[in-house]
Amino acid sequence: MSLSSGDARMLGFAEYLPAVLPANSVEHSRETYEQNRHRVYALAFWMTDNELAAEEVMIQAFCRAFAQSAVPGADDIDNALVAELRTYFDLGVLTLTCVPCYSVLNVRRNVLRTDLERAVVKLPDTEKLMFLLHDVEGYEHARIARLLDVSEDASREGVHQARLRMRELLAN
Repeated sequence: MSLSSGDARMLGFAEYLPAVLPANSVEHSRETYEQNRHRVYALAFWMTDNELAAEEVMIQAFCRAFAQSAVPGADDIDNALVAELRTYFDLGVLTLTCVPCYSVLNVRRNVLRTDLERAVVKLPDTEKLMFLLHDVEGYEHARIARLLDVSEDASREGVHQARLRMRELLAN
C-alpha cells in the first residue's frame, strides 16, 4: 500500500491515539479524517498554490482540531483550518474594490481550466477563501462569516468582488 507523505504522517499521528483514547474513538478519528481530508487539502492547496505547503497546512489543521476535541466535527476542522491559514495569510481583510460592470465582459468563450486556476490563485487571500468556500464548497454566507469572523455582508461583498476580479482576469 503506497501512502502520500501527508497520509503517512497522519497515520503516524493516529498510531499514538490508541494509548490515550478508547478503541471506538480511534476508529471515529480515522473516519473523521477520511471524511474531511479531501476538502481540507483542496482548500489548503488553493490558498497556498503549493502541494507540500498544502499537506503541511492540512496536517497542522487536523492536529489542531484533534488537540481541541477528541471528536471534532466539520465545523471544528474548518475552524482549525482557518486558524492554521491565518498563520500564513492575513485573513478577514477585504482588499478588492473592483469597479461595477457596466458592460458584459466576454468570458462566455471556452475558458481553459488552467486559466481558471490561475485566476483563482491571483485573488487576494480573503476574497479567494470566501470564493472557494461559497462557490466551490457551497458554504452559506453565515457559515463563512463565523469562520472568518466577519459580517455576512462582508462575506457577500468578498464573494462578489472575487467574481468580478475573476471576470476581469479571464477576459484579458
